[in-house]
Amino acid sequence: MNSSMFLKVRIFRFLLFSFLFLYSFFVAGQKINDRYELNIQKTTTAVTVDGLGDDEAWARAEVARDFFMVLPMDTSLANVKTEVRITYDDRAIYVLATCYKVKPGPYVVESLRRDFNFGKNDNFLFFFDPFDDRTSGFSFGTNAAGAQWDGFIYEGGKMDLSWENKWVSAVKNYDDRWVMEAAVPFKSIRFKKGVMKWGLNFSRNDLRANEKSAWAPVPRQFPTVSLAYTGNMVWDVAPPETGSNISLIPYVLGGVSRDYEKNTPSEYRKEIGADAKISVTSSLNLDLTVNPDFSQVEVDKQVTNLDRFELFFPERRQFFLENADLFGNVGYANIRPFFSRRIGLDVPIQFGARLSGRINKDWRMGVMDIQTRKVSEQDLPTQNFAVVSLQRKMFSRSNIGFMFVNKQSLNYTPDDKPETPQHSSYNRNFGFEYNLASPGNYWTGKMLLFKSFSPGTSSKTISNAANLNYTSRHWAVGGQYEYVGRNYSAEVGYVPRTGYVKVNPQIAYLFFPRSSQVLSHGPVALSNYYMDESFHKTDYETSVAYKLNFRNQAILTGILTKNYVKLLKPFDPTNTGKDSLPVGSEHHFNAVGLEYFSRPQRLFTWYASGRYGGYYADGKRLQLVSELGYRFQPYVSIIMSATFTDLRLPQPWGHQSYWLVGPRLDVTMTNKLFFTAFGQYNEQIENFNLNMRLQWRYKPASDFYIVYTDNYLPENLSIRNRALVLKFTYWFSL
Repeated sequence: MNSSMFLKVRIFRFLLFSFLFLYSFFVAGQKINDRYELNIQKTTTAVTVDGLGDDEAWARAEVARDFFMVLPMDTSLANVKTEVRITYDDRAIYVLATCYKVKPGPYVVESLRRDFNFGKNDNFLFFFDPFDDRTSGFSFGTNAAGAQWDGFIYEGGKMDLSWENKWVSAVKNYDDRWVMEAAVPFKSIRFKKGVMKWGLNFSRNDLRANEKSAWAPVPRQFPTVSLAYTGNMVWDVAPPETGSNISLIPYVLGGVSRDYEKNTPSEYRKEIGADAKISVTSSLNLDLTVNPDFSQVEVDKQVTNLDRFELFFPERRQFFLENADLFGNVGYANIRPFFSRRIGLDVPIQFGARLSGRINKDWRMGVMDIQTRKVSEQDLPTQNFAVVSLQRKMFSRSNIGFMFVNKQSLNYTPDDKPETPQHSSYNRNFGFEYNLASPGNYWTGKMLLFKSFSPGTSSKTISNAANLNYTSRHWAVGGQYEYVGRNYSAEVGYVPRTGYVKVNPQIAYLFFPRSSQVLSHGPVALSNYYMDESFHKTDYETSVAYKLNFRNQAILTGILTKNYVKLLKPFDPTNTGKDSLPVGSEHHFNAVGLEYFSRPQRLFTWYASGRYGGYYADGKRLQLVSELGYRFQPYVSIIMSATFTDLRLPQPWGHQSYWLVGPRLDVTMTNKLFFTAFGQYNEQIENFNLNMRLQWRYKPASDFYIVYTDNYLPENLSIRNRALVLKFTYWFSL
C-alpha cells in the first residue's frame, strides 16, 4: 500500500472510530419532549372546514396552549397566544388553530402562493411524526391569508416542500386574531396501523411581534420542524384503516412550439399520460407513470456561471418527489450517487414505477425503475434506470442505508465512427451511508462509501466521505472529509469533480448581547482545502466572516476570503468559449464581501451583496447582487433581482462585464388561482427568456395550466424560439 492510500485509510478509520466513540450517547436516547401530550378523540359530529371553528366537535377537543418562545430567545413562554385543538373521524384529522395578536394591525404575508417562505409570512404549521421515530414525517399549515404549505420531513428536520397531496383548509381574520381550520385525509399521509402515539408539534411565526414559538419547546438554534423535539399526540383508539387507497392522475395536453433560429415549421403537441398512486400498505406507496410530461414545472433560476464545474439545479418533477430523500439525498452536496434530473430531461420517458415508504418502524425502502425512449438523431439507445435504496434505523435517531444504482443501455453496441456520439453500455454504483443524529440533534454527521462499475475501469473507482458537526446555542463546530477517485463515475448522479481529497473544517460562535437592537453576533470561519490523490495541494478557499442578527430579523454579514487554484484542466475564466488558462498554472487571489437582508415585515424588502477582489491570471472581479421586492398583500408580489459581474483580465479576455436581470411578478387572485411572469436576461449566454404560467387549482391536487415560453436574442429582441402549452390534470381517488 503506497503512502497516500495509507493516509486515506487512516483518515477514514479515524472518522469511523469517532462515530463509534459517540455510540453510547445515542443508544438510550429518550425522547426529549415526551411529557408534552395532546389527547386526540374521535368526533361523532361533523366538522365543516370553514375557518369559523364553531362546530360542536371543537367544544369537546383538548386544547394545546402555553406555547414556548423559540426566537428571539428560547428561555420563556411566548408573548403571542396560540390555542390548538385537534380531532378526527373515519376520514380525516382536523386541526383548529386560533392565533391571537399582541399588536394591532394587518397580518404580514407575501402572497397567497402555495409553499410560502416561512420567514416572510405570519403563519401556523403543524408537524406529524406518525412512526414517532423522530426522523421523518409530514408538515401542513397556512399563512395568515390562507395560502397552504405542505411538505415531507426527512433527516429529522429538513423540509421537502415539493411534496404535496390532497387536503383542505380555510382561514378567517378578525381584529384580535386569525383562525385556521384544516382537514388532512388519512389517505394523504403514510402511517402504520395500530400505532397509538404519534410525534406532534405546532409552530407559530408572528412577524409583527418578531416572535417564533412552538407548543413543545425547541432550542433556538434548531428549526421548529425538528422532530427531535416533538411532543406526543395520543389516540383514544388506533387510527382508522384507510381501506383501498388508489389515486389516478391523468393529464391531457395540447401545445405548439416553433424554432425561429432554425426556421423550422411549427410543431404541434397532442399528448395524454397518467400517474397512479397505489397504497400497498398504509405506509408503503407504489407510484406508476406512463408517458409523463413536466411542461408545467417552473423554469430554473439562472446564475452567472464562473465556476469550473457543473452547477446543481434541484428536482421539481412531481413523480420523483415522494420519499425523495431515500434516493436523492444519499451522499453529499457534490457526491450524489443518484440525481433524478439525469433521467428524462432531454429524452422522453416511456414509463416508470417506484415503490417507496416504510416496511415497519425500523425499515424504509425505495425501489425505482424508469425507461426512456430511443433518440435516433443522437444515436441514443433505449435506456433503463434502476435504483434500490434501503434504510435501517439505528439507535434513537440514526440510520444506515444501502443503495444500488444501475444505468443500462438496451440493445446497444457502440460503433467506431468518430462523428457518432458514444454512450456507455452500463454504469453502476453500489455502497452504503450512515447518518448520525443524537437525541437532541446537537451531534449530527454522515459517513458514506461507494464504488462505481463501468466498462474498462476497475481502479480508482471509490468515493468515501464523512463529517461530524456539533451545534449548540453558542457554538457550531464541524469538519468534513471527502475522497473521490479519478475513475469514480456516477452517470445517474451528481459528482462534478473527481480525483481529489477534500478537508473542510468550520467553526462559528454566537454572542447574545443585552442590546435592544442586535439579537446575536459572532464570527464564522471555514476552509475548503483540496488535494490530488497523492495529497499534493491543488486549491483551497478559506473565509472568515462576521455576522450580525438584528432583533427585527435583518441580517448583516461581512466576509474575507483567500483563494488558491492550481488548474488541473484548461479553464476559460469567463466561461464564454474564449481562450483557456493552461493546465498547471497557479492563481492566488483574495476578496472582501458584504451582504445585507432587510427586515421581512415591511412591504418593501431588499437584499444586497457585494464582492470585490482578485481573480484568475492576476485579474480583478467585482460582483454586485441585489433583490428588491414589493408586495400588495396578499395578492401581488413584485421582485426585481439583478447581478452585475465585472471582470478585468489580461488579453485575450480583457475587460468583460455581464448583467443577469430577473424580474418576477406573482399575482395570486385566490389561494387556488395563480399567475406568474418570470423574465431572465442573461448577458453571459446572450439570451432573454420569458416564462408565464397560469395555474388554476380547481380541486385539491387537480390543476389546469397555461404555460407560455419565449427566448429572444438580446441585441434586437428577435425571437429564437417560442412555445405555448395547455395542460389539464385531474386527481381521481378510487
